[in-house]
Amino acid sequence: MCFALALAVMLAASPDDELASVAAVHGEAGPWAVAGYRMAKFAMKELGAAPGEVEVEHLSPKAVQYSCIADGAQAATKASVGKLSLKWTEVKGPELTQTVFRSAKTGKSLTLRPSAAFVKQYTNAPREKARENGQKVLGAPDADVFEVVR
Repeated sequence: MCFALALAVMLAASPDDELASVAAVHGEAGPWAVAGYRMAKFAMKELGAAPGEVEVEHLSPKAVQYSCIADGAQAATKASVGKLSLKWTEVKGPELTQTVFRSAKTGKSLTLRPSAAFVKQYTNAPREKARENGQKVLGAPDADVFEVVR
């Protein structure tokens, strides 16, 4: 699929479709998984890459919340462990959580991490509010969800 067509399809998806994409991979569209989805969409746009053209390396503690970001990234990029395009690496502290997106075509990469405001708001958020919080994250400004690691 060409990039322009893939981008048009991604942009045409409704919020419910986007949340369903995250839930199809992760089981629910909670805030951390939706943050990974948002990060991946941003990265693909910046890298000029379509789903299937991005390699993802997610670094986080071995803890639910932080690891959920990888599932959201998978939902958007179509990267997977089985295709050897998705890798998770354990790091010791939550402050080291970040995700590296690399264009398989150009080798150009972009590293993103959850913003401090996102971490403060959604750390240990109640599971019964997962979808509600996921909807909020889906509609939030980029800077409220993630930041570029320089």
